[in-house]
Amino acid sequence: MKPMLSLDGPRHEPAAGKPQSIVVLLHGYGADGNDLISLAPLWARLLPHTLFVSPHAPFSCEINPVGKQWYGFEGATPEMILARTRTAASLIGFYLDALIEETGVPASKVALTGFSQGAMMALHVAPRRRETLAGVVGFSGALVAPELLATETITRPPVLLVHGDADPVVPFESMQQAAKALRAAGFRVATEIRANVPHAIDQVGLATGGSFLVDALAQPASGSA
Repeated sequence: MKPMLSLDGPRHEPAAGKPQSIVVLLHGYGADGNDLISLAPLWARLLPHTLFVSPHAPFSCEINPVGKQWYGFEGATPEMILARTRTAASLIGFYLDALIEETGVPASKVALTGFSQGAMMALHVAPRRRETLAGVVGFSGALVAPELLATETITRPPVLLVHGDADPVVPFESMQQAAKALRAAGFRVATEIRANVPHAIDQVGLATGGSFLVDALAQPASGSA
């Protein structure tokens, strides 16, 4: 059944021809799709046949009405955050299905990249997809309900986690905890620790993410894991 809410946002088309791969950019809390689409021209130099899309989260941000959120934190219990994460994940799932149908690009050539809350969404969505995605890049994020990962995992795309050790918003320890849980659940995980970097994507992190995406999207198309 099609959801009542649907996602949309800016795109950066391939330099020429039909897309052979897709990178979905999921923004952070209080931003919108216009934020992370700014990464597309930089990574497009490495991935000239890739379509970059950056959907706006579906809900107005509770602390910044001009921005968007995938789910709200204010006054929320862990159980409420999990339920809200599942709601947003369902919408992202429909969005991915529509992209794949529209473009004809297989799931194995679709990568998820997210920053902060967008990274949390990417890490929640990808393992629960029935077809294995090409990979996940999470900047300054965390796992929601890591204790559920092992039992809810369906597919295991490769994962890159990048996090500044001076992050005052999402603690650096969140990356270590996510990496531990992902590896325990059978994922191949690479990590990049950015010394003295706050809640941000720096040039080294950007380059590391781009290299990971090149490798992930170069792999032959495949079915479910």
